[in-house]
Parts: sequence; structure tokens; C-alpha cells
Amino acid sequence: MGDQGVWGRSAWPVWNPARVGSRSAHIRGIIVLSLLLLWPLWEALGPDGVWPDSLPLRIAIGAVTVLYAAGWLGAMIAGVRLPPRRRIVLLGALFVLAAVAALLRDGPFFLGHAGVFGFVLAVAAWLLPARWGVLLGLATWAVQVFVHWAAPGPMSWGQVGGLVPGIIIPVAVTLLIRLVVQLGQAREEIAALAAAAERDRLARDLHDVLGHSLTTITVKTGLARRVLESGGDPERALTELRDVERLSRQAHNEVRLTVAGRRRPSLAAELAGARAALRAAGISPILPPSADRVPAELAEPFAYVLREGVTNVIRHSGATRCEVLFGDDWLEVRDNGPGRNAAGPGNGLTGLAERLRAVGGKVEAGPLPAGGFRLRASRA
Repeated sequence: MGDQGVWGRSAWPVWNPARVGSRSAHIRGIIVLSLLLLWPLWEALGPDGVWPDSLPLRIAIGAVTVLYAAGWLGAMIAGVRLPPRRRIVLLGALFVLAAVAALLRDGPFFLGHAGVFGFVLAVAAWLLPARWGVLLGLATWAVQVFVHWAAPGPMSWGQVGGLVPGIIIPVAVTLLIRLVVQLGQAREEIAALAAAAERDRLARDLHDVLGHSLTTITVKTGLARRVLESGGDPERALTELRDVERLSRQAHNEVRLTVAGRRRPSLAAELAGARAALRAAGISPILPPSADRVPAELAEPFAYVLREGVTNVIRHSGATRCEVLFGDDWLEVRDNGPGRNAAGPGNGLTGLAERLRAVGGKVEAGPLPAGGFRLRASRA
């Protein structure tokens, strides 16, 4: 945790400035940054300073100042796209340009001026890990204090104290802006993760709901067809078709509740549905009379396990018998079939594992030594 967040040692800010807000907001940000450069340009090139008589020196001061301003603007706009090593090189170049401009303008004493390095420190707070920016600000303040101490004449502690706002304000304001940008990024990432989680939930629930319902409908329509083809009892075929109609309506309602996130399965209802589905498939069901032993917090995930297990028995096992066993904190679905009942980690077993993990449980699936297959869910 210590390496994460705005104060982390490795918290190099990374984002695409063009994607932070709208395009118009990005353009407004560039305009605001450009306006901020008016002050250092005026201070360096304005008429209030004492300009040297040498024309080449004046040209050099103007060129260095303009280069410094352009470098600062580029660093603030696109510096976060650079790898860490290039950011450090860019920051070092800006420090050198600021120092050269100060030395050309007013000599060594101007290095102790509070505002000469303020813009560079803003870049440091924008591009470097936050604690690096703060430490660099403290180091810059120490160098400026040393310059005042080494200058001719007595050192004024008032001037030394006046250096502090020139250090704190650019670093603090830049860190605050950076934090706001990162919070916006985090909000977007949370929204994307929430949408992905909702899609996963919907896919998992629809798989669990429709898989069992469609399997039961297929079994019952097949049974009705065989009865009619063999010239059997038409009333039995009609009974199976009525069940198909009921199951299709029930599946439609379950899909609606699943999409709305309001579906809550009942373990008792799943037991009754499993008994009917297994009998329709010609599989002898051996089921407990009730699910009263199961704790309330396990009833819902166990209902999904029972539904998925019985569905796999009907679809894959080729079994003639299916047994369901309950304990205080476990459930087993066993069959005697020769088929590979959900031997691979498909979507169904993956979804069950996620549901059981949420209540501190686990899912195990595999063949039995004496033949058949077992699906077991238990609380670890």
C-alpha cells in the first residue's frame, strides 16, 4: 500500500491529457497555462529590470526566457506521456534554463529570488512522484537560503521567510490539481469496473437461469414427442406440454428479474424443480425431503449449485440415478453416469466458484472412484 496513491514512492502520474475532460476543456487548459507565462516573461523581458548594454546579451536573455517558457508549457501539457527518465531530464533542463536566465538577468543573487524556480517546481509536482516534488521544493528553498546567506551584506530573515510562499504555492496548487485529475480518472475506472462486473453478473445469472430452464423444456418436449410418436397416452403428453408452457413463462419471468437484479432463488423450489426435471429425463432422483438444515446465508448459493449440478447430470452424464446430499455447510450432487459431467471448468462451474467465494466457500468437481461424477460445494 505504501507504493500506491499520490504519495507513493512509485506514484508516477500517468494519463492522457487529451482524454481528461472534453476537447474544449483541454483547449481551455492550454490557454490558461499560456496566460500563466505572462508573468515570468514580463519579469524577464519587461522594462522594470536593469538590462545590460550588450545587445547579444539581451538577445541571449530573451532566447533563454522564451525557450524556458516553451519548455514549461510543453512539460505541463505532454510531460505525463513521457517515461520517468525523460521527465527527469526535462525537469533538469528547465532548472538549467531558469538558472541561466536568472544569472544573465541579474547575476548570482537573483538565484535566491522566490519566483525564479516556482514554475519549475510546478512541473516537478506535476510530473514526479508527489514526495519527490515536495523534497525538491525543500531543496530549492535551502539553496535559495544559502544564496542569501552567501550574498554580500547582512542576511534578512524576512527575505528568507518570504521565499516560503514562492515554494509552497506552486507545489501545493499543482498537487491539488493533479489530485483532482487523478480522482476523475479513478471515478472513470470505477465506473468501467462496475459496468464490467454487472455484465459478468448478468451473463452468469442468465447462464444459470436459462441453462436449467431450457434443458428442462428440451427434456419435457422430447418426452411429449416420444409419447405421441409411440401412440401412448395423449393426456400424459398434454401434461408435459403444459409443464413446458409453465416453464417457459417462468423462465421469462426469471430473466426479467435477473436483468433487474431482483431474482432470489429458493433452495426448496430448486429441489422440487430438480425432482421434476430428473424424472422427465428418465433419471431416478434421490433427494432430501427438505433443505431446512442449510444455513440461511448458504441457501442462495447452494440453490445455484443444485440447479447447475442437476442440469449437467441431465445434459452430460448419461446417468440413471442422481443423488443430492445436504449437510450443515455442504451440498453434493452425485450421479452414476459414464459421461464426463462438466469435467472442464466451464462457465457454469466458474460462476459457481465465484458465488461460493463470496460466502467463504469453494466448489469441487470430479469423477468418483466407483464411477459417476460428484459436484460438491462447501464452506471452507
